[in-house]
Amino acid sequence: MKGGQIMNTNVLRNLSYGVYVISTLDGTRPTGCIANSVMQITSSPVTVALSMNHDNFTNSCIRNTGKFAVSILSIESNPTLIGTFGFQSGKNVDKFAKIPYETKEGLPIISDSCGYMVFKVIGETETSSHTIFLGELVDGDIYGETEAMTYSYYHKVIKGTSPKNAPTYIPEEDKPEQSNAKKEIWKCTVCGYEYDGDIPFEDLPESYECPICGQPKSVFEKI
Repeated sequence: MKGGQIMNTNVLRNLSYGVYVISTLDGTRPTGCIANSVMQITSSPVTVALSMNHDNFTNSCIRNTGKFAVSILSIESNPTLIGTFGFQSGKNVDKFAKIPYETKEGLPIISDSCGYMVFKVIGETETSSHTIFLGELVDGDIYGETEAMTYSYYHKVIKGTSPKNAPTYIPEEDKPEQSNAKKEIWKCTVCGYEYDGDIPFEDLPESYECPICGQPKSVFEKI
């Protein structure tokens, strides 16, 4: 709070983030999760910092494998990738079971992306909730000319939310009140996607699924 006013943490969404699938190996099995906190910190050699929550199964897999890959999602990437990799644990689910991918430097790369990078871990720093992995680039390439998805685009256009263990998670109570209170909004209780389309939610077919996590219509609730 500053000057008697409540701080609006949504301003953090104006920082420049991408939306990435971070992949590595659980032994020989591919696994991964969604992340948006990947930052280049040096150019020679190319080094990045990746923030990964301690509770993320991918965290321990990166530590054991010693390397990780970054698949850069584009604005044309299927948004269900975010649901698959962002709202369930690779400890219990084979996230790559139905996802097209190829292998680079021994790691899985999402085919439906606009580019990839593979890093070897050269250091790590612990915070109270996250590990900051330092990675040195060993391979990378661009797929096509599609624009990369930004964190802002994910929230404003796809209308998705972040899991609570994401480093950029903003609690629901920090969101400013909606100015348009007359329009009905239905929210997916699994991933937080909000439906406010022109067709009333009740009139959508029972086969309707959340465009982010693929869950059925029954998991939505009116807000």
